[in-house]
Parts: sequence; structure tokens; C-alpha cells
Amino acid sequence: MDNLEEIFGKTAQMTVLKNLIAHKDESTYLSGIADETGLSHSSVARVITPLIKSNVVIEKPLGKQIRTFKLNLENEKTRLILEFYNNINNVES
Repeated sequence: MDNLEEIFGKTAQMTVLKNLIAHKDESTYLSGIADETGLSHSSVARVITPLIKSNVVIEKPLGKQIRTFKLNLENEKTRLILEFYNNINNVES
């Protein structure tokens, strides 16, 4: 458990966000996030929706049924989240 989880708890949304942070320069798929995090596809879809609505995550369709996701590094909220995440994980417990 990292410092962020110690403070806010381990939730599905936190798990998805941390996965996207770990791959911040890459696009990924719903199934890729689910496979890497151990969450179900429906859980990932449910918790990624608010991140998309807040513009922290960009969703891009690839064809009719495939969607890709990536952190929106142009968004100020995303940059603040990344800064906070990096800072909180550099603090010794």
C-alpha cells in the first residue's frame, strides 16, 4: 500500500487512476486496465466515467466498439493530481 492508499483507501477508482498514472504517456484499453489491475471490465468502466467527465482522462474511440483511454496531460487538474501523487509518494512514512 502506498502513501496515497493509506490516506484515501484502496478503491477501484484509485486503482484505475494509479494504473493510468503508471502509463501516463500511453493510451490503453478498458481490457488492459482490467487485466493489469485485477478489476472487472464493468468496474473499470464505472469508475473511469467520472474521470472522463472531469476531463482528467481522454477517451478516444477506435472503430465501433473499441475505446482507448489516456490521462489528459493538458488538463490542469491532471497535472495537479500527478504532482500530488509524486509528492505524496516521496514522503517517508
